[in-house]
Amino acid sequence: MPPTVPVPLAVLLDHPGLGLRQVAGPRGEAPVYLVHTSEMEDPVPYLLGGELLLSAGVHGPEATDAYWDRYVARTVEAGATALGFGVAPVHQEVPRALIEACDRHGLPLVEVPRETTFTAVASAVWDAMAESRHQELRRITEVQQSLAAAAARPHPVPAVLRLLARHLGGWAVLYGPDGAELAAAGPRPSPEVRGALGSLAARLRAGPASAAGTADGASLSAYGLGGPERPLALAVCAPRRDATESAVVGVAMVLLALLTGRRTADAGAERTALVRLMLGAEPADVAGLLNGADVWTVVRGRRRGRGDDGLLAAAALAAGLGTQLVDLAGDELCALVPGDAEVRAQPGWTLGAGAPVPADGLAHGGADAARALRRAVAERLPVVRHAPSRGGVASLVDPAEAETLGRARLAPLDGAPALRETLRMWLSLHGSWDRTAVALDIHRNTVRQRIARAAALLDADLGDADVRMELWFALKWG
Repeated sequence: MPPTVPVPLAVLLDHPGLGLRQVAGPRGEAPVYLVHTSEMEDPVPYLLGGELLLSAGVHGPEATDAYWDRYVARTVEAGATALGFGVAPVHQEVPRALIEACDRHGLPLVEVPRETTFTAVASAVWDAMAESRHQELRRITEVQQSLAAAAARPHPVPAVLRLLARHLGGWAVLYGPDGAELAAAGPRPSPEVRGALGSLAARLRAGPASAAGTADGASLSAYGLGGPERPLALAVCAPRRDATESAVVGVAMVLLALLTGRRTADAGAERTALVRLMLGAEPADVAGLLNGADVWTVVRGRRRGRGDDGLLAAAALAAGLGTQLVDLAGDELCALVPGDAEVRAQPGWTLGAGAPVPADGLAHGGADAARALRRAVAERLPVVRHAPSRGGVASLVDPAEAETLGRARLAPLDGAPALRETLRMWLSLHGSWDRTAVALDIHRNTVRQRIARAAALLDADLGDADVRMELWFALKWG
């Protein structure tokens, strides 16, 4: 079916401005996805399925019973939801043979009165679709807000499950790694349905992120939560499965993954670490309280386009990056990821990740992450990770001597951090004025002016590859 919100045929029949009347076929909530007008004898090549097909019978002004039977059969074969027949200008009334054919083939037949245009029918369908979509989005927003509020309560997991079950009109259950029910909410289904849900959840341990099925006329779904250390599963049994229900379940999944996942520290340890830092302790002295990791990866990010910086956005980023230590402020993001795991791209964000550093090197890791972010912005990449140097020519120089040499070579730029950073970015981007301007969020003429000023202060010919290499090493060392 087309990816649109269907409109029940009954809505059109009840529309006061159309005057439609059903004269044949089954009475019910037939879903209308599209409206199509055609006077072709064979509608099959021109329909996608789910349409209300409108025709004035121009193709059969003196059609026989056999003609109408074949026409209706082909309309049903094409997947049309209903047939709307206009009684003008060719026919003065709906042909009796057409009515009988629609009854015979089970196709709803609607009489379109002389004063109602086909355009008016189509317009009514689009208006009803827009209103239905508006109601759907409003419901999703309300559910998101209520689930986020439930996640902030003293017992968040049962509260989220209760709200999820209520909004779905079904049963929601959280399974543990061993398949045991950790928590559940909603009307408890039959043993057969519970067994089918348990089987779906067990399948997730083999690798898939989700699984779906049906039992006793209900839709069943299971979704993986957590990581390999503690694989959990959320399973739901609901009367139906559509885009709205999927969106609601998606929000609940993010919240439950954060609430049940292995946290980087308990609240008491976090408070202890914060107090010690405020009293002057070094990061290395308190890092063990948060996670116990030997190294940390600093991630910085910049939002692409518009977005939400509320609870759900922060929760989604925390889940995607695998850390609770996320600082989301407007269009800027900073996070501490324990260990050296891969930093994956996040929807709507451009990310830069520093090289893994010990807790006492977080400042350097943050600087590396900021430079990686500027490269990602300049090169229009979703994520860039800073790569530390791995030996090479630089490893042949004693670090202390290299630092002394670098500081001496760059001494003319002391007190001019903007010139120094612009030179670093310009060299890292192979002398590209435009990409450097994008990375630093300045005008390309400003880049040219800064590079020219730096070259003059350093008395360096930046057109010489050897000079550029020398300055690059000095920037790394000094």
